[in-house]
Amino acid sequence: MVELVTGHANKAHATAEQAAGLNAGILGLDDYVFDVHDKFELTVVSANKVTIGTGELVMQGRHVSQGTPEDLIVTNGSQGQKRNDLIVCRYTKGSQSVESAELVVVRGTPTTGTPTDPALNTTSPLDGGTTYDMPLYRIPLDGITIGTPVPLFNVLRPMSDVWDSLTPLHLYTGSSVLYDAGSGGYATLWTFSQFRQQFGRDWGDDVCISAMNGDWDANGRQVTSVRVTRSGNRIDVMFDGKNTAHIRVNWAVMWRG
Repeated sequence: MVELVTGHANKAHATAEQAAGLNAGILGLDDYVFDVHDKFELTVVSANKVTIGTGELVMQGRHVSQGTPEDLIVTNGSQGQKRNDLIVCRYTKGSQSVESAELVVVRGTPTTGTPTDPALNTTSPLDGGTTYDMPLYRIPLDGITIGTPVPLFNVLRPMSDVWDSLTPLHLYTGSSVLYDAGSGGYATLWTFSQFRQQFGRDWGDDVCISAMNGDWDANGRQVTSVRVTRSGNRIDVMFDGKNTAHIRVNWAVMWRG
């Protein structure tokens, strides 16, 4: 049955499941730590205690908030053995469908060889799972020593960063026939004044220009680069030697903003 979630129904009707579905649809079906607060930063306090900082995360559409740092106990290691423990955020749906989340240390299996990560609960609550683990850190233990914690989560960047990356790109392409009159291996593509007239803005360091031969068969000279001569207020196309004939040059001009 279709239901209007974002609307007045004259009764309590919006559910956490619907909110999770919306979050998952917008943010994706992966698990993320948000780029706010401490981002669940881990500090090793002692051989068997770590502190997890504040943060916000979303796991399978479920938003979890940690407003104050939390201490977690890591079971002591054993001399001559190695072990990988995982710190996870665990989602649980219990009796009467009451849902909760907590930080848990999942202990790995000690070994004298190469340790492996312990198994986690991976059935998403979106698919009916009643226990789900989002891994945050791997805690390697070598004997009784805690090694360097390894972050296992992705940080979801804010929409403002995405917007900044979508700054419009201005791109213009064209072709010009140039002649350097034997001046020493270059020809002027535009003066600064001509550039302004053609593109409606002044030349600046944010502008990128590329050029290439437009008709190789017509002239044996090769375009090698583009240079800006500020003292001469011009933009030149450079050749691989003196050019005494006309040459067609294809160019592209681009900038962001």
